[in-house]
Amino acid sequence: MNAIIEPSERPVSWALRFTLGDWNARASVRTSEHDYLLPPDLEQQLETRHWFPPAFLAYLKHPAIEALGQTVIHRLSANHLVYFLDYTTLLEHRIVNRSVETIIHGELKAYVSPRMKTAALQLYTDEGYHALFSNSLAEQVAGVYGISSRPAMPHRITRLNALLDHTPEKNRALAWFLVGFVSETIIAKELLDICRDELVSSVQAMLRDHLSDEALHSRYFAEVFHYLWLTLNSRQRTFASRLLLDSMRIFFETDERWLRESLHSEGVNETAVTEILGELTSRQATLQRARAGSGATLDALKKAGFFALPYNQQLFVKAGLIDE
Repeated sequence: MNAIIEPSERPVSWALRFTLGDWNARASVRTSEHDYLLPPDLEQQLETRHWFPPAFLAYLKHPAIEALGQTVIHRLSANHLVYFLDYTTLLEHRIVNRSVETIIHGELKAYVSPRMKTAALQLYTDEGYHALFSNSLAEQVAGVYGISSRPAMPHRITRLNALLDHTPEKNRALAWFLVGFVSETIIAKELLDICRDELVSSVQAMLRDHLSDEALHSRYFAEVFHYLWLTLNSRQRTFASRLLLDSMRIFFETDERWLRESLHSEGVNETAVTEILGELTSRQATLQRARAGSGATLDALKKAGFFALPYNQQLFVKAGLIDE
């Protein structure tokens, strides 16, 4: 099994600036031999493995859920996995690839080198494949459990679309790029943490392949952001600072409506549901998730000189994302 390496741990020479390195020999769409089919010994695997890491599903330890037994816990974990995969499919197609298009088609008000554009096209290809294998696995798991209540538009996608729709046209391309930057620098850390657990073999294989690609994507977006930040004027920087903060918050919100429906579908009583949602949706819980999960994003901002501006430093300190 290949060791998982955080993007920040890879040697600088591993990927040339504004490229995806030896993409032809590494991208999962080019090299993966996994079929991502559910294993024939699925029931046996579920005795020791999980559909989704328990550390991400702390609500499963609520006494009312534990009292319902392991079968219900497996179903709730499967519900969460299907939701995550459906969300991933939409994120890759509707958000990340739209963000990448701003680089590919010269929508940003900055020079895009041939190397930067080629890497963007490669990244676009990767994301299409990620959407494909996420959807394929989601359909399989949903079929096992008869999961039919799958939201057409997860909360996070709805919120990001609203944020982008309310952006003035003159800043729209920049906003799309910034949301993609936040997404790609967050997802690499998220996948790394998910892959630390022992999951059903096909789920583990898919998420590891996804992580291998996203480690590259995170570095690429961080480099392009650094380059782009240096080209922005003061008004654009002020706009970017606020949009970055707003989008980072959105990525750590809880989809309250979906989770409530998921819990109710498995017979969790209303008192327990209210307690679980109260804990997950509190301002402090959301902030804790944001601080724990946005390290790569904040590091990229720091390296770009973003926090050298007092306004940005104060903005993020006030929001609780960084310390003074």
